[in-house]
Amino acid sequence: MRIGVLKEIKTKEHRIAVTPEGVEQMRNHGHEVLVEIDAGNGSYFYNEDYENAGAKMCTSPEEIYQKSEMIMKVKEPLPVEYPLIQNGQILFT
Repeated sequence: MRIGVLKEIKTKEHRIAVTPEGVEQMRNHGHEVLVEIDAGNGSYFYNEDYENAGAKMCTSPEEIYQKSEMIMKVKEPLPVEYPLIQNGQILFT
């Protein structure tokens, strides 16, 4: 499964849905993980940490929504994100 991890856009939300260790575990189980660039900075996890864990870094939330079968977020999507959600896509918050 291709799993997308997004940078949170809700005000004062700095967490990320999965750590680099979690990415590594998902990769070990055969999943591909896409992470939005700088998504983990607020939790002191950096792009290099995710790359070293096997994630593919993406430049935009649009790219992640388009390419992922499942989306992982800490908080619920905001109205601005609704049009990006694909039919049949799994949303895990």
